[in-house]
Amino acid sequence: MATSSSLGTLIAKSRSILSTTNPAASFATTAAAGASKPKPLPKKPAAPKRAASASASSGEKPARGILKLVPVSAQLGKFLGAEEASRPFAVKKVWEHIKLNNLQDAKSKRLIHCDEKLKTIFDGKDSVEFLEVSRLLSQHFRKAVV
Repeated sequence: MATSSSLGTLIAKSRSILSTTNPAASFATTAAAGASKPKPLPKKPAAPKRAASASASSGEKPARGILKLVPVSAQLGKFLGAEEASRPFAVKKVWEHIKLNNLQDAKSKRLIHCDEKLKTIFDGKDSVEFLEVSRLLSQHFRKAVV
């Protein structure tokens, strides 16, 4: 049989072995030892801001591409209430009119029933599919003379 002194020695040795192999125990010993967190790296200074260009300081940049205001036909001009419009603006106003007057078919949302106002810009058609809207509107935009 083991003596009480040798038993105490065995218990002490097993505790020291367990504390070194147990991650929780090793964390507890390092936390108790006062280990500090690593310090965060200093932030980089902000990049210098670019000076505004001359055209931006005098006003907005001129619209290009589909955002450019172009003359429209008399029918579309009457519908929009303007002689010039951009393509996205015209499509937006047409869709607002469709939604406001509930002109989409209830079963097939792709189908739009034209009222008298829409018939003037959609070649007198009674109904159009939504993919036709931009094609039918494109004939109302005049090509800009360069």
